[in-house]
Amino acid sequence: MIRPHMHETWDHYSNAPTPATENQCLNLGQNEVSEWMEEHIGDITKHLVEELTETTCDSLLKTSHDNFVPSLLPNFILPQSNNVCDQGLSLITLLMECAVAISVENLGEANRMLLELTQVASPYKASCGERVVAYFAKAMSCRVMNSWLGVCSPLADHRNINWAFQVLNNVTPFIKFAHFTSNQAILEAVNHCDSIHIIDLDIMQGLQWPPFLHILATRMEGPAQVSMTCLGSSMEVLVETGKQLSNFARRLGISFKFYPIASKFGEVIDVSMLHVKPGEAVAVHWLQHSLYDATGPDWKTLRLLEELEPRIITLVEQDVNHGGSFLDRFVGSLHYYSTLFDSLGAYLHFDDANRHRVEHDLLSREINNVLAIGGPKRSGEDKFRHWRRELSTHSFLQLPMSANSMAQAHLILNMFSPAYGYSLSQLDGTLRLGWKDTSLYTASAWTSSASN
Repeated sequence: MIRPHMHETWDHYSNAPTPATENQCLNLGQNEVSEWMEEHIGDITKHLVEELTETTCDSLLKTSHDNFVPSLLPNFILPQSNNVCDQGLSLITLLMECAVAISVENLGEANRMLLELTQVASPYKASCGERVVAYFAKAMSCRVMNSWLGVCSPLADHRNINWAFQVLNNVTPFIKFAHFTSNQAILEAVNHCDSIHIIDLDIMQGLQWPPFLHILATRMEGPAQVSMTCLGSSMEVLVETGKQLSNFARRLGISFKFYPIASKFGEVIDVSMLHVKPGEAVAVHWLQHSLYDATGPDWKTLRLLEELEPRIITLVEQDVNHGGSFLDRFVGSLHYYSTLFDSLGAYLHFDDANRHRVEHDLLSREINNVLAIGGPKRSGEDKFRHWRRELSTHSFLQLPMSANSMAQAHLILNMFSPAYGYSLSQLDGTLRLGWKDTSLYTASAWTSSASN
């Protein structure tokens, strides 16, 4: 079994900020307002209904209202005093009203509310709640602007994203959970195979693969030959990552080949471009995120996976809705990201530079992509709500995550104090990691029915 390390890093990211190694957990127990939200949710609902019945939103309320309110922000953190609670109620109500206005294309009224929100909420406040509202207001402002001017997608600064991604890897268990549980599943699927081909749909920094290569190098039957086809948007980053992995594999005595493809997987024209050779055991890995559209059109990605017939697909999905209507995505993402902000607030002080980097360069960008640009469907293509649902309805069979994968996840959580509130569960063959019983990441494994 793979032994995870607290911090993994490549030399070419040595300029990244030093992660916090001391326990900087804030005692937020007295600031938890889940019960307060439950007590006042009826007031929020009543206010929304009164406002909306004066508009043309009756049909929208009938279809969306039941899902709109009950799941709202169970972990929304605000300092617990009457004045601030009233302010928090006002902010949440205004944000919700703004979302409904955007969903029915009442952009003038939405813009008025957004101007008010951006003047009040700040991403630098001690309250997780105000930080969330500030970033959601920013994303919704972009959504209104895009609706007026046409859809546009901001360029991604991949070095800043990778930098912040590394910080997130150091201060939370989420990325390690994705890496090590997936590695364990792949190792079990390719056990005793002499030639292995990994296809990583979005390799980023490649931090996942050194432990995997190390295990292959120490097998009793001897090291396997390993090829990797790795996709990404920056050829410069891909080449540098390939050099690091190649040097690591050479030190381990492993035969290793690296094929970089600066493209999205769904835009690959033919399976032959992936450099897979006959006799290789093919494993596909995808750590899903909402930072940018990593794979292109989902239907093309699915078709290519079917042609590839991999022995295993390891998929780690964010438990946030990428598809559906704007209002559906708003409700789901508000719940999801308020929980993520809560988890960061329990580990890092509100003015910690690492926390600002994660929130600004990662979470804010994800919120923007989910809301402002129609979800990750920036190419105009519809995106699947959950990939595991689509795989199950096509030519793929689910492989239950094993006890060893569960053990990997427990090892990772042991790096973080249980008091922080991380939760781990096994459901329907998947592993789910969350915060205070709200699932945030789900790991699953699949195989092509044609490969069996």
